[in-house]
Amino acid sequence: MAVNGADRPAAGEYLQVQTTTDSRAEAMELARAAVAARLAACSQVAGPVASTYWWNDEIEKAEEWFVFFKLPADRYQELAAFLVEKHSYDEPEILATAFVAGSSSFLTWISEETSGREVPAAPAPRAPAP
Repeated sequence: MAVNGADRPAAGEYLQVQTTTDSRAEAMELARAAVAARLAACSQVAGPVASTYWWNDEIEKAEEWFVFFKLPADRYQELAAFLVEKHSYDEPEILATAFVAGSSSFLTWISEETSGREVPAAPAPRAPAP
């Protein structure tokens, strides 16, 4: 990790990516699946929030949930492609914000958890007791 001074990553080295969705269940599944695929080191779901936006030439209002992902910037394209494929919206919000500063240990953890190491297999189902 390149660090410019105490706890300052190189510009754009780490990102927080956000999206919104219209259900908590979808938000939780997007969060889980992205972390399981190691596209992000962690994710958070927050909401509901009240959204107002233009869609098909009309102003819409909806209840939505935010999903936030933390990742190295070099994983952005993979995460964005994942969100486009898995998201229920025709045009999902996918926005990235670069970290200005962060603790060195946390940024190192983000890198380690998204390093492409093999995802552990799910344990085999247990046989019923005789």
